[in-house]
Amino acid sequence: MNPRLAAAKALAAVLNGKASLNSSLPTQLDKVEDRDRGFTQDLAFGTARWQPRLSALAAKLLQKPFKAADADVEALLLVGLYQLLYTRVPAHAAIGETVGCADKLKKPWAKALLNAVLRRAQRESEALLTELERDPVVRTAHPRWLQKSLKAFWPEQWEAICTANNAHPPMILRVNRRHQTRDAYLELLSGAGIAANPCVYSRDGIILDAAADVRSLPGFTEGWISVQDEAAQLAADLLDLAPGQRVLDACCAPGGKTCHILEAEPGLAGVVAVDLEAKRLVRVRENLERLGLNAELIAADGRDTQAWWDGKPFQRILLDAPCSATGVIRRHPDIKLTRQPDDIAALAVLQGELLDAMWKTLEVGGILLYATCSTLPTENTEVIEAFLTRTPGARELDLATAAGIKQPHGRQLLAQEGGHDGFYYAKLIKIAAARG
Repeated sequence: MNPRLAAAKALAAVLNGKASLNSSLPTQLDKVEDRDRGFTQDLAFGTARWQPRLSALAAKLLQKPFKAADADVEALLLVGLYQLLYTRVPAHAAIGETVGCADKLKKPWAKALLNAVLRRAQRESEALLTELERDPVVRTAHPRWLQKSLKAFWPEQWEAICTANNAHPPMILRVNRRHQTRDAYLELLSGAGIAANPCVYSRDGIILDAAADVRSLPGFTEGWISVQDEAAQLAADLLDLAPGQRVLDACCAPGGKTCHILEAEPGLAGVVAVDLEAKRLVRVRENLERLGLNAELIAADGRDTQAWWDGKPFQRILLDAPCSATGVIRRHPDIKLTRQPDDIAALAVLQGELLDAMWKTLEVGGILLYATCSTLPTENTEVIEAFLTRTPGARELDLATAAGIKQPHGRQLLAQEGGHDGFYYAKLIKIAAARG
């Protein structure tokens, strides 16, 4: 299959609200030649990354918007515009190959439309974008609701956040401290001709100068390293782990933090890892097996403690709560398309319900670390404030990290170009059991 067609089909499912790229793209990648997989992925992710700009330009060039039934043609047009504006693909190839895909969609009428619009874009896009960029939605390539939210919550940082969200994320490794130190692994990388530097905030983190096939890195198969963003790596040390503790990792998939917890403290009494869907635990199990680690994996709704909790209290809990993922847009740019403003309040309710449920399983004197990959205070400091208000036996603890910005509750890490993702942490201690 033509990589442009594969990318457009994956994107059409996203535009129709039927899928994310994580679910729609793999099926399409299986249909292209191996040599075209990277190009297909770049087309899909790049088009999603710049969709607010590309769609604004398309609207300027089209006489009328596409019908819902023609989301595949719309996606194909956006893929064509992405090639013209953001890749080194020669214009004649970008236009010709994209237009030719219309036949495969069984919509030959679209060929003339695509050809006319893309050729006009080739001639006029620079002037049109100069005019369109007066709108911050176009200039920042963020949907209006999100652009406004970021500006309201982060008036000094919002444009830098948007810039970081539109940048390609760096590749960051986590060294398995059960095997060796970070310094020792940096020497291994240097010996292999791979340029890298230690992360600023994570004691186990290494940032590569350039992304690499992880399978080519020293010791990956043997479990010496994993790929994990620096912000996510902070969780294990913030939990204050110690031998003999029983730890709960709630909402654990894909298991990076589960594995890091086990790497950080070999003397734990055990780790229970819970996630809503059994299929998501497959990846957790694969990560554990590669690293030679063990945890009890349970597929269940974390809020339904009667379905999964054995009644034995945990001394440490990591609640990596479901969220808007607005801190990891650069890794999942289709969030700009799939996330809607009404989702945020609904997620905050879910986050509060999970906190209430997890709290019941925590031992008095135990610590719960609340985390999200959101940059919106509605899901972060406001959720913690509401929880503390209704939970007399909870107290907040300071976080032992200089990362991020101190909030009324917890610390907010904002996505950094060439650095960590956006993330949030708050640390709570249980000083008394609930009455009743």
